[in-house]
Amino acid sequence: MLQVGQISPAPDHFVWLDGVGVLVWLVGFIFEAVGDRQLARFKADPANKGRVMDRGLWAYSRHPNYFGEFLIWWGFFLITLSTPAGWWTIVSPLIVTVVLLKMTGIPLTEDNIRKSRPAYNDYIKRTSAFIPWFPRKEVP
Repeated sequence: MLQVGQISPAPDHFVWLDGVGVLVWLVGFIFEAVGDRQLARFKADPANKGRVMDRGLWAYSRHPNYFGEFLIWWGFFLITLSTPAGWWTIVSPLIVTVVLLKMTGIPLTEDNIRKSRPAYNDYIKRTSAFIPWFPRKEVP
């Protein structure tokens, strides 16, 4: 996908889609990097064994790293979209989105976590699955 944008002779200057694409990519990179770092630090602490990570970005999304990956691919697409015939590269972010939301991403990950951590079901009730949002109030 990126090669399409790199080899295209037009446009020969940056356009607004490039700026939006870079911004979307940057937000995605931050979400993925920070989310992965927070999870690694959480898992490295033996006191957290068997617990659910629900702090930092993980308080707003059950999968902030997947959300970041999603944004990275859509950012690449927006950058490539400014080139002639760049529209067909939408295939790449669509595939990544389907994999994350419907296949091996969220469904498989959550299936495995539910089996090993019963508290994860409460986390599901209060936390957005993908797009970061404010946690819901806990219902007794």
